[in-house]
Amino acid sequence: MEQYHHHYYSSLYLNLLLLFLSLISLAVATIFYKHKSQYHRHVNLPPGRRGLPYVGETLDFLSTGWKGRPENFVLDRVREFSSNVFKTHIVGKPTAVLSGAEGNKFVFTNENKLFVAWWPDSVNKIFPFTETSSVAEESRRMRRLLPQFMKPEALQRYVGVMDDVARRHFASSWEGRDAVEVFPLAKNYTFWVACRLFLSLDDPERIAEFVVPFKDVATGIFGLPLDLPFTAFRRAIRASTYIREEFLTGIIRQRKSELADGKNADVAKTQDILSFMLMATDDNGERMSERDIADKILGLLIGGHDTASSTCSFVVKFLSEFPRIYDRVYEEQMQIARCKAATGEMLNWEDIQKMKYSWNVACEVLRLVPPLQGTFREATTDFVFNGFSIPKGWKLYWSVPSTHKTEKYFPEPEKFDPSRFEGRGPAPYTFVPFGGGPRMCPGKEYARLEILVFMHNLVKRFKFEKLIPDEKIVVNPIAVPANGLPVRLFPHNA
Repeated sequence: MEQYHHHYYSSLYLNLLLLFLSLISLAVATIFYKHKSQYHRHVNLPPGRRGLPYVGETLDFLSTGWKGRPENFVLDRVREFSSNVFKTHIVGKPTAVLSGAEGNKFVFTNENKLFVAWWPDSVNKIFPFTETSSVAEESRRMRRLLPQFMKPEALQRYVGVMDDVARRHFASSWEGRDAVEVFPLAKNYTFWVACRLFLSLDDPERIAEFVVPFKDVATGIFGLPLDLPFTAFRRAIRASTYIREEFLTGIIRQRKSELADGKNADVAKTQDILSFMLMATDDNGERMSERDIADKILGLLIGGHDTASSTCSFVVKFLSEFPRIYDRVYEEQMQIARCKAATGEMLNWEDIQKMKYSWNVACEVLRLVPPLQGTFREATTDFVFNGFSIPKGWKLYWSVPSTHKTEKYFPEPEKFDPSRFEGRGPAPYTFVPFGGGPRMCPGKEYARLEILVFMHNLVKRFKFEKLIPDEKIVVNPIAVPANGLPVRLFPHNA
């Protein structure tokens, strides 16, 4: 009998093992079939590779950024397939990648006609707006809200505020030091500016508490969506929740209470973006919930400081590498500073318009190291580009650095040369750090002011040299110096 039971259980275990292996095989086969069928249902697709099931070429896509050369993922395949459109499979989706000025023009001029904005599922998990709303939908709503705060008359008021923040920032974090790490300080500066203008928050210590959580959110947005302990994605989800609950909710409720008291309601409505959101109503007369406002402000604070801090940091890098260019920027900025010396007056809109060479330098930084590498779209209908079919439901990706690093648009593309932006500047659709078309970054002019105010306050105080001459650039997902860009400072008044 014992032998019988032993034989019975052995057979049972064997059958269960075979069943388990069969289910695994079926699951793998299903994944392969789905992965393959996404490509073979349609004829005349662009050339390209689909990579591994589900993962596709995502690791290759991310690794080129980790190595500081995100353009290589696109340019290598453009050369291999002799086509400025190719198919791939990234972030879990079949994707067509468009490159070059022709691809950029096609994307910018067909927005909301052939495709709409799309974000990976990981972004929707980090920014969980509502069950019926996605990041793409919220992005469109924000574009309807922002123009009031980004129009010229509003921007003119921001210059003096930014200069005040910059002066205090450099006094507290740069002056009196032999060396500093630039990137963390640039993030502090741009975050302080964003908090001041969006929330009227002007407490440096309170603001500094939330710099790291915001960094965690930005890092996790385009990373691998692995919701596991110790992953960047898990940290981003936790940081997003922490910022809402510990930072934004209290600020929103306090402002809401102030507005409810009827104190200067008309002034408050135009004072900053937070007050405007609290007072605004939809077509049905309903106001936004605290949660909706917190989500929108979170997105604005991420977008409003992360990309600009990258550019400010790389301005320091390139100015330290090219002394003659630094000298021209210094002279331009000192002509402005000398006029202000007697009165101590803040920078104004007219001063910004005089910073032409400085902005050429910043543009060349944006060309070589664009903070944002590209964005996704989703095809809403079948369409044809350059003779190739792009099916409805596929994702599109357009790449910024691959255009900026193309020889036919920018001769000697690796050379730092601000003169490219003199006169008429680059050809249309070749310089695209802020995108284009209906989705042109609404904060383009805001970023220009913030960067130029930073440059003015930097060069009038210091010369500097890099402490790590060959420091690498890492893109994850924003371009950043791998070691934070430590520099030695040489004050002009020393």
